[in-house]
This record gives sequence, structure tokens and C-alpha cells, in this order.
Amino acid sequence: MAGTNPRAARIAALIQRVIASNMEMQLHDKRLANVTITEVRVTNDLQIAKIYWTQLGHAGKEQGERQRAKQALEQAKGRLRSLVGAKAGLRLTPQLQFIFDEVPGEATEIEDILAVARKRDEELARARATAQYAGDEDPYKHPEEREDDDWDDDEDDEDDWDEEPEESEADEAEPDESDDAESDSDDTDGAAQA
Repeated sequence: MAGTNPRAARIAALIQRVIASNMEMQLHDKRLANVTITEVRVTNDLQIAKIYWTQLGHAGKEQGERQRAKQALEQAKGRLRSLVGAKAGLRLTPQLQFIFDEVPGEATEIEDILAVARKRDEELARARATAQYAGDEDPYKHPEEREDDDWDDDEDDEDDWDEEPEESEADEAEPDESDDAESDSDDTDGAAQA
């Protein structure tokens, strides 16, 4: 309503009641049909009252109806100000400024957007309920468990370095006969030269 002044808040509430009731009873203007006073803000010095209003219009005709309602409010401003002065008992009656309130229209648009989003979420939830994985359930490869668990154990690593390397299978295999034949021929050549 008003800033920090409680008196301004009380005056704003009074102005809202007076204007809303007198628009219905005193002003018999068809242009003000479906006009609602949403909020009144009064400055702390009680000089200006900003009156926020909105109107439920017919689809496609909102702009024209809004302009006609604005003209009707401007024409009735003097009469409404005198009614406010008589009811409020103020020495100086605040100057009335009528401002169209965009918030209800924007709120309706936001609600429509949220309804569309909710509908899409419901469709996705239904699609997910019947969905199956394209491949395996767990598409990520997992490394096989290592049998040697001391690969990360630092204490056992010192012992591993001290051990002698194991002989490979190739070293353990018996030498081929062709290798023996070559070594024998080398021995005979050496004996012949001597």
C-alpha cells in the first residue's frame, strides 16, 4: 500500500473502499463495467494517491475496452476525489492518478505457460514409464576386478622390489636341437684349425 507511514496505509485502504463502492453505486457508466480496483498507494505526504485498476474484457476487445474505461475514470476523477474527501475527513484530499495494473494479465499469461509446461511434463512422465533402454541397462564398461589387490598397498611394494624376477617360460624351455648342432660345428671348426 504505502511506504512506511501507517497513516498513509490507512488512507490508501479507505480510498480503495470509497472508490470501489462508489464506482458501482454513484457512477452509472457502462464503460466501467468489470473494472476492479486492485491497489491504492498513497505517498507519505498524503498528496498523491495512485489507484491501480484492471478490467476483465472480452477476448480480442481488451485494448478498446481498456481505453474507454481509462477515459471514463479520467472524466469521473473530480467526482471521485470529492467523495474521497467527504468520507476521509482530510484537510487536503490527495490527487488521484489512475494506473492500469498489468500484473493480473501477466499472471494469467504465466499461469498459461505453467499449464503448458505441466502438460509437457505429464507427457514425458508417461513416455518414461513405458520407455526401455536402447542398449544394456548399464552402458558403461566396468574394469574387471584385479586379483592382485596389493597394487595400491605401499608396504608390500618394498617386498616386491626385493624379490628376484621370476624366470619366464621361454627361459625354462629346453634349447632346440638346431642350436646344439650349430655349437657342435663351431667346436669342430675350431679343432680343425688348431
